[in-house]
Amino acid sequence: MSNLNLTAEQRLQKSHVALMKDPKYCLYSGIFMIGNTQVDETTSTACTDGRNTWYGRKFVNTLSDSKLRGVVLHENLHKAFRHVSMWKHLFKENAQLANMACDYVINLMIHDSAVGRDFVKLPDGTLLDSKYRGMDAGTVYRMLKKECESGKVHIKTVGDQVGKDVPVVEAGNGLDEHDWESLEGMTNEEKEALAKDIDQALRQGAILAGKMSGDIPREVTDALHSKVDWREALREFVTSFCADKDESTWRRPSRRWIGEDVYMPSVIGESVGRVVVGIDMSGSIGPQEIGQFLGELRKICETVKPEGIDLLYWDTRVCQHEKYERDQLDNLLSSTKPRGGGGTDPQCIVDYVRNKKIKAECAIILTDGYVSSWGEGWSCPTLWGITTDAVATIGKTVHVN
Repeated sequence: MSNLNLTAEQRLQKSHVALMKDPKYCLYSGIFMIGNTQVDETTSTACTDGRNTWYGRKFVNTLSDSKLRGVVLHENLHKAFRHVSMWKHLFKENAQLANMACDYVINLMIHDSAVGRDFVKLPDGTLLDSKYRGMDAGTVYRMLKKECESGKVHIKTVGDQVGKDVPVVEAGNGLDEHDWESLEGMTNEEKEALAKDIDQALRQGAILAGKMSGDIPREVTDALHSKVDWREALREFVTSFCADKDESTWRRPSRRWIGEDVYMPSVIGESVGRVVVGIDMSGSIGPQEIGQFLGELRKICETVKPEGIDLLYWDTRVCQHEKYERDQLDNLLSSTKPRGGGGTDPQCIVDYVRNKKIKAECAIILTDGYVSSWGEGWSCPTLWGITTDAVATIGKTVHVN
């Protein structure tokens, strides 16, 4: 059947199947299956909220098969690397630059994977600049932000690798939209389940790619081994628990109502509840590590405005409990007085929080990971910042160096 006789939905289905059968892209087979794929009349090009994907019907009909496969791969790589959730704080700061940064990263991966073949192509005009190769979206964002201080930004695209300086307002947003506002409607349980689904899909895809003699990009290998910037992981964890959703925005209508002829504003979370921060004082966590960790946490607090922080210094017991309310967080670094030293037993944190009836939105624990157990009965989502190669069996682990 000629492609001219196929609907946009049928062409998208063919693109997914073709990519899943290809040794180079079968790695993402499981990612393609996560969430819903829809064609609509309101999306100008394509869009993802990190789980679901939308394609504009008119846009799909303008693309050749190879370019459509490129766009499908583009959207699913955003999902695979959790760009919408990982870099949400950047979208809230400057959505245009965040969109561009994520696209630069993804498009280089697609471009490099497609060299010597016509199977996958990026549409003309898509952002592409080799100077960003090997960087993550956060690094690209900071470079773009610095460049924009002059009022202009230098952009390079597919078909124009010389590039040009354009006013920031004329630079566009990249190939597609990244709908972090719709992601705000997910519960914390749903967000955690999505992260697990993505991780499992990549691991299964890596096995399939191995069987089909396919390549596994370095970026995927790093993701599977949790080689992420601990600062960004910490920020993502805290901001994922935004509680105050009373600020509405009409910048983009909530997608949950599209199709029902109902247009409602999206809602932006502005703050989190109380956060428990536990710092291991058993001996290997020194003043430098504590200062760096708390300094990064204070920066995050400037964005998410927690109700307060319960800072616990612990070893086999909680040796010091410092309470900081929202208006006291600026003084955290100058007023804190670390205490403790000895063994290491995270169970003391669980027991202390329960006995003191601390209502925590989430818990962040800094430790060397030399523990006999990770504790039982944690009452809230927990992030472990671990200074060694240890991995916690409870909650989420990020390695701090």
